[in-house]
Amino acid sequence: MNAYPQDGSRPTVVLVHGAFADGSSWNNVIERLQAEGVQVTVPANPLRGISIDSAYINSYLDQIPGPVLVVAHSYGGAVITNAATNANNVVGLVYVAAFAPDEGERLIDIESNSRDSVLNTALVPLQYPTGQGAETAVELAIDPAQFHDAFAADLPAEQTAVMAATQRPIAELAFPEPSGVPAWKNLPCWAVVTTGDKTVGSDVVRSMAERAGATITEVEGSHVIMISQPQVVTEVILRALKDVG
Repeated sequence: MNAYPQDGSRPTVVLVHGAFADGSSWNNVIERLQAEGVQVTVPANPLRGISIDSAYINSYLDQIPGPVLVVAHSYGGAVITNAATNANNVVGLVYVAAFAPDEGERLIDIESNSRDSVLNTALVPLQYPTGQGAETAVELAIDPAQFHDAFAADLPAEQTAVMAATQRPIAELAFPEPSGVPAWKNLPCWAVVTTGDKTVGSDVVRSMAERAGATITEVEGSHVIMISQPQVVTEVILRALKDVG
């Protein structure tokens, strides 16, 4: 075991989950990082929109002593792209099948430009209270009948049925909201690109990673590669830790 000191002298790894998921989506990676003596923490991404979520994650990062390596999956990539811009302790970014938008870009436009994504045809609208009287707004979930094929095709159907039942919807607001100044312009980046990503879309994930100047690891697998192949993702994170350390 590599015993990393827990005094803030080595980077803490912060794992940010994406839409239709929660922190438990990182469980298999967490146990591997902890076995290597890495300090790791997993905030709850609110999934209420880029500005709201990035402000929350920025505040979370700001309360961690010492350097931080931020890792994100899927929509979480858009969040850390914004949250890390003004976070003085972030030393690197790892994108796992994740969005890495540029300033002014909207996720809805990125998705519409993907030939590989089937997400838009798999979403179902739900309502949630905004806190303004009786006013409600739209949030989006994946149709459980399409969850396996659209989100996690390399996992057993029994497992994806559980994931579909426990998924966390994301506010529709997240998709048309423009992204801000990207942290990847000033930080070293790594990216895991999966060849079978039908959620964000392998094509646009690869394109965004290349534009960000990320060190890319391409893997055959679905959008939830941190669940289906956690060792691959863990190795990328460990490599990033070594490079920034």
